[in-house]
Amino acid sequence: MSCCLLDFGRVQELRQVREFLFPKHNNAGPEEEKTQAENELTWDDSDWGSWENPDSKEDGAQAEEEEQQQSTPWLQDCVLSLSPCSDLLVIAREHKASFLSAKWRTDECGQEEMTLAVTWSGTLTAEEGECINSVICIPLASQKRSSTGRPDWTCIVVGFSSGYVRFYTESGVLLLAQLLHEDPVLRLKCRTYEIPRHPGVTEQHEELSILYPAALVTIDGFSLFQSLRACRNQVARAAAAGSDVIQPPPLAYKKWGLQDMDTITDHSSIGITTLSVFDQMKNASVLGGFHASVKGSPPAMSQYITVGGGPYTGFYYAIEGSSQPLLSHVALAVASKLTSALFSAASGWLGWKSKNEEESVQKQKPKVEPATALPVRFGLPDSRRHGETICLSPCNTMAGVTDDFGRVTLLDVARGIAIRMWKGYRDAQLGWVQVSEARGERDLATSPSMPRRHAQFLVIYAPRRGILEVWGTQHGPRVGAFTVGKHCRLLYAGHRLMGVNSVTSQGWQIHTQQVCLFDPINGALRAVTIPFHLALSDKKSERAKDMHLLKRLTTLLRSREVEPDPEAVDESLLQFCSSQLKLLQLYTDVQLLHTPDTSPTEPEHPSFSGIQEDLARVGQVLQRYTEMNSRPCVSFAQDSSGPLPVRTFLSQLEWVNGELRVIKQPDTDWTQLGSFLFWGCLSGQSPLQRVCETLQESGISPQQLLSLLLSVWLNKEKEVLKCPDAVSHLYTLLSTLSSIKGAVDESWDGQCVSPWWQQVRTACVQSESSGAALLAALVAHRVAKNAITKLAESKFQEEWECVSLELEQWLVCIKQLEDVLALQTLLCLPSPQGSTGGAVTRCSVKTLLESGRGGVADCVSKLIFRQGVSPDRLSDILQRRGENEPTQQPVQQGGEEKMEELLECVCQRFPNSLSPDVLFAHCSWENVVQWNKDPETFIVKRFSAAAFLMEKVGKAPKDRLCRRDVGMGDAAVRSFLGSCVQLLQALMEVSSSSFLPSFPFFSRADSAMEEMSAPDVCVEEVWGSAEGPVSIVELALDQRSVHYPLVQHHCVLASLLHAAMTFSLRLKPLSLFDSKGKNAFFRDLSSIQLLPSGDMDPNLVSVRQEFLMNVLTGWVKVLAESEENGVKHNGTEDMWPSVCMELSSLLQVNTDILRRHLVCELYNQGLDLRAEEVMMEVQDKDVLGSQLLVLTGQRLSYSLLHSQSQTKPNMELLARLPPTLCTWLKAMDPSELRCPSVPLSQSGRLINKVIEMLPENHAQYSLALHLLEAVDSLHEEP
Repeated sequence: MSCCLLDFGRVQELRQVREFLFPKHNNAGPEEEKTQAENELTWDDSDWGSWENPDSKEDGAQAEEEEQQQSTPWLQDCVLSLSPCSDLLVIAREHKASFLSAKWRTDECGQEEMTLAVTWSGTLTAEEGECINSVICIPLASQKRSSTGRPDWTCIVVGFSSGYVRFYTESGVLLLAQLLHEDPVLRLKCRTYEIPRHPGVTEQHEELSILYPAALVTIDGFSLFQSLRACRNQVARAAAAGSDVIQPPPLAYKKWGLQDMDTITDHSSIGITTLSVFDQMKNASVLGGFHASVKGSPPAMSQYITVGGGPYTGFYYAIEGSSQPLLSHVALAVASKLTSALFSAASGWLGWKSKNEEESVQKQKPKVEPATALPVRFGLPDSRRHGETICLSPCNTMAGVTDDFGRVTLLDVARGIAIRMWKGYRDAQLGWVQVSEARGERDLATSPSMPRRHAQFLVIYAPRRGILEVWGTQHGPRVGAFTVGKHCRLLYAGHRLMGVNSVTSQGWQIHTQQVCLFDPINGALRAVTIPFHLALSDKKSERAKDMHLLKRLTTLLRSREVEPDPEAVDESLLQFCSSQLKLLQLYTDVQLLHTPDTSPTEPEHPSFSGIQEDLARVGQVLQRYTEMNSRPCVSFAQDSSGPLPVRTFLSQLEWVNGELRVIKQPDTDWTQLGSFLFWGCLSGQSPLQRVCETLQESGISPQQLLSLLLSVWLNKEKEVLKCPDAVSHLYTLLSTLSSIKGAVDESWDGQCVSPWWQQVRTACVQSESSGAALLAALVAHRVAKNAITKLAESKFQEEWECVSLELEQWLVCIKQLEDVLALQTLLCLPSPQGSTGGAVTRCSVKTLLESGRGGVADCVSKLIFRQGVSPDRLSDILQRRGENEPTQQPVQQGGEEKMEELLECVCQRFPNSLSPDVLFAHCSWENVVQWNKDPETFIVKRFSAAAFLMEKVGKAPKDRLCRRDVGMGDAAVRSFLGSCVQLLQALMEVSSSSFLPSFPFFSRADSAMEEMSAPDVCVEEVWGSAEGPVSIVELALDQRSVHYPLVQHHCVLASLLHAAMTFSLRLKPLSLFDSKGKNAFFRDLSSIQLLPSGDMDPNLVSVRQEFLMNVLTGWVKVLAESEENGVKHNGTEDMWPSVCMELSSLLQVNTDILRRHLVCELYNQGLDLRAEEVMMEVQDKDVLGSQLLVLTGQRLSYSLLHSQSQTKPNMELLARLPPTLCTWLKAMDPSELRCPSVPLSQSGRLINKVIEMLPENHAQYSLALHLLEAVDSLHEEP
């Protein structure tokens, strides 16, 4: 493929446009006017001979006039601008303009083509004597979310010789006018947003630049976009209802006074650039000398390039921030004109307004801001050369410049140098084409992050030679040349849509023309199309060679003058054409057979009744599988069944050594070809025998026909299950194909495996369409059994039941497919709402065999996790396995009941692979993996993070800290630590260590558990050939046994952390252990570590004791709150006292001290009955009695001295008490009691317990007796 010019549109009413811009009295411009004046002064005898035939004279004159008008270069005297979207063309001259908009029409051939027709023509000038100097069309992007990249509307910007810049709509409505400088406008250019192609490239801001003879104005694109939208909306409102004028936002612009150039004719705004450090130092040394200072970071600068004279090219750099943006007053032209029109009309009727007032209003001009001086930094000096135009490349790295010497110079924008020059292009017009590399031209799979390459081509139109050339940059050759007319115009916008940014452009498909050639002779608009490979510099490019050969072949085939020469024709070409003819004939024959079969139905084969028995046996599971797979799914129009295209058919078949073969393609291609050949037979729409005969005569091998048949059967499972007669048609096809010569080896005797039937089994066991695979296997088994039976009868001539290796293979295959069907039916269960669903897991016999012995358990465990089945519910399902036979008829069930029934069915089919131990092990593993999603860390990472966090803060951390360090909230951390304790307990229970402590909480192991042997991992007989990765159970059995003391050491730490988080206690957990204990934490549990031994430091034991006492206190508080609120507490809450007692023994803390503390805390909380239960286990009764005596005194002191309901009898009793007891009661502090108001009966019971515990010779025994008398006295008072 090479460069080409493609017509994409046509301009209509071009003659009317010319007549409007060039009136008849001034026929075609200044050149024709001069010729007319010369003819008036000379004799013209060219038409003397036409006097005899005046009619022919008039016709010839008219034709000559039209030809002369077409050949006159009138378009060169006009100002043209084409929208980048090619939907609007503006042609202007002096003070008139015509707007041509795109329309679609149907030509004579019935094809739609785009045409540009005149939608508005008129005068644009508003000032006397001004004319149009420059025009630009700017399409504005739509702000609607549903936009796909098409412009909302197009704004026409016109620059006048008076200095005014006016903005119009497509219908010629003036939106606003600006006078930013009082010199003539030379050129208007626009820069729009482009997506950066490389990381680090600065995004360029949108702007509109206006060039004057000695000044440059740049209007911010965002400000202009908002102002134009506001003006357009206001104009629409004013035109509709004459509403009040709403002032739009002012325009933000910068005005630069370009210095140090004699004349300026054109410019380009490059955008914001940042120099490298070397260029910054070079510029500083050149401008400021040797001692110049250099800033730390290069400043951002806006770069401008101008062309003209003295110097020939100038480079300007404006540092960002050196000039503040100016705000202009937006003149809302049309809106004010519309609203004032009503008042002016009324004024004329009533005589309010005079002509002088109108003239004074028109003569008012806005204030013009002064320009900021901007000196030229450097240029390309050439005193004799004057630049005419400059055209910037799309990537802002190069620019083409034309001059009055007929040269075209290529500039390097960044370095400011000329890198190439072409000569012989006077009055040249330039444009750029940027081409992106196609995605298929490089293997993006190896480097997906690499951006696509782009190539830049310079398009040069030389009107004096009538040639259009395309050159590769920077030093590339000419890649295209076209002979065009001498009066064309090359239209290059250099910008795209305005109002686009990196957010709104996501997903947009913006189609814009880059370079367009306008031919005024026929009004054609042509686009330049350039392939990317022309930019490749390698002369040995394979792509270029292929394109060249394709071009030569196309030319040769289109030529009708070539006479066939048998000797000159390549033999391989003849063979290729002959094979293609055969394939086309086969395609035609098969397509003709795709008609409904009206032939009489053949009688059913006797062996088909056996298939019906098999279908009845698997009918229930097959029906459930069909129901699970009948959920609606998305389908596309191109996926619907239709005739196979000829091109696809020819691309999938080939002739090799006189044999027709199917080209190896993916399954989808095999399915497409197989559907074309066999689906009509399977669905009963085509005659089976005639199709098989046609395919047999075609020369395709029976093995490949079998592959195509199985491919369409297995890949069209839903259609197969819906067609009731498909099984019988498949039986007929398999029987017919098996009888073809070359299908089944003639030497096959039934006692060996046939390659033909092994191909069927291989396809079935590899397919994930379980239902279709099982049906195919059942049918093939019956066909094979029938063939073996016939073979045996022909050999032995007796009615013996045939037993062969082939049939044994079929029985194993069918049993495996039945098991897989039941398993796939279970896996197709939809996930509950709100759970983490995902795609349905598809399995096959092959995948299960390759997944090892734990493959089935792994699939089922994932489903159990997805369904949210609890361990208790799973245990009940496994216990019911085998007790109840599955029902023969499916009943209407809910989701849970259906899942349980399907799971029971699968467990019955896999009794060994889904044994309770194996299934629970896999479910546990799946829950851990789903919880952590990081198989490298699992629990130890978060467990250690929680320990270190608590050690750092010294207390139970808050939610924010837990989420930051542990990755979960404080409530989740508390639950997680409890699970860690249970896990470590389970590890101790299954430990094979002979060391077993006497603490039931930390080891529930017994001697029977030690003697239990390791379970055997076995599978069912038909799945005995499973090979693959080792299952989780086998991996667990191969693991080294854990070191029991180390596990117990971690369990103690986990219990401490869990207690601290549960009761929000202060704790530095690692500080409760010595250096040996700290170093042993978070090590491999199977390793031997140096653990603490011997007597511990008393200070450390004291800290441990204090923490355990705080745990007991916290538990008592929680217990009291739950009983006060009437909440029943579970058994896990009652475990804390026993946990603390066992921890005290492991941490060398006196257990009796903790029990006495617990008794006192229970009495303190008013839980006397629970305290009496714990009191029985206390060893040191004397100390406990003394502690409880104080607590009893606090209760009695509260009743006598601090109670709010003090009575006179209580006061009299207090006066009768012994002085010693009275003084002792007054010294008691009842505020230490959390429940001081306790019934006297409980206090009396408590003092009796104290008297029983204290010996008679105890120092406080008499005090206890006095307290008993006081309590009894209070109890006796009414």
